[in-house]
Amino acid sequence: MRTLLSRATQIDPSFNVGLGLVVILAVVEIFAATSYYLGRVRAARTPAQAVATSVARPVAPPASTPPAATTTSAMAPPATQTAPSPEAVTHPPPPSLVDQLLREGTELRDRGDTTNALARFEEALDSGPSNVTVLEEIAKTYDSMQVYEKSNEVWRKLHDMGPSAGEAYELADQRLKLGVPTPATTNAGLASAPLDAASHRDVGGNPEGSVMGITEVKAAETSDPDAETNLALQIGIKKQSGATIDHTKVKILVEFYDTVDDKDVKLTDADVNYEWLTPRHDWADANPEILLVSYLRPKTGVGSPESSLSEAAATIRPGQKSRGAKSSAPDAGKRKYLGYRIRIYYDDKLQAVQAEPSRLLQLFPAAETSSAQ
Repeated sequence: MRTLLSRATQIDPSFNVGLGLVVILAVVEIFAATSYYLGRVRAARTPAQAVATSVARPVAPPASTPPAATTTSAMAPPATQTAPSPEAVTHPPPPSLVDQLLREGTELRDRGDTTNALARFEEALDSGPSNVTVLEEIAKTYDSMQVYEKSNEVWRKLHDMGPSAGEAYELADQRLKLGVPTPATTNAGLASAPLDAASHRDVGGNPEGSVMGITEVKAAETSDPDAETNLALQIGIKKQSGATIDHTKVKILVEFYDTVDDKDVKLTDADVNYEWLTPRHDWADANPEILLVSYLRPKTGVGSPESSLSEAAATIRPGQKSRGAKSSAPDAGKRKYLGYRIRIYYDDKLQAVQAEPSRLLQLFPAAETSSAQ
């Protein structure tokens, strides 16, 4: 009995080997099956995540949006929404008071109204006493009026500012050193003259090579209860240095002009007289010689019919006695004094011309010879 039981409980070694192989194969199959199913699950989850990401991106905040997405059509609406509204657009500020006064003054000067132009410039200067642009325009206006004493004062003020005044300093330096008029003066005072003459004029409005010129013109109005306008012009007329003058060849024309109904410009019908303030007026002892020409419009406004309207000017020849010039009956309409034009001829050739306002030179250009007028 003991022998039988002992044999029955012994295990064959081959059985152990076979059982081990079965276990190993089972583990391998379980591992392979698990890997297979896990791989399919991962493959199925990846497309779902990609789809979720692509759907979520359009609604993401602008900061997380890739730069390339700003060029797609999907991002066009947000770009439109962020554009500035019309209310947010900034408009240029309105012009300052100084700029407005400068514009008005320049326009008035271009129309020949230098008096009101200066008033605008002076008002602008009150707001900025050192405003370079305003000072330059004032100097140019005085130059256009040929009031060189005042224009030089302003040019000197600009020159004293130094290079900080910019182009105005350079212009003032040239003007004071060379006596060359500013471009605005040249255009305003001489643009109406014939082209061949305009290119040969110096600062005083004299042709090159002239032997006579105008040094100054002073206008003074006298209060007269019996006259609408009573004024006198004091004109300095000088010969060039070294020139010899035959006073019989000198012809001086001083013409006054009126506005009729504030629109038409015509030769005056007022009384015009002249007298020499220097005794001999032959430029032998005195230089310059001083001529005084008066303009008188009575309150009645009626001129004398003794001569034609074309004689309503002082035509002076040195050596003649003082005389007056009267005109024919005036044109219908209200007349008002406008200004004057002065021309000097020597030996039938134009020597100098000056007018105030300067637009009279544009309306009535000076002839190069007295016989051609």
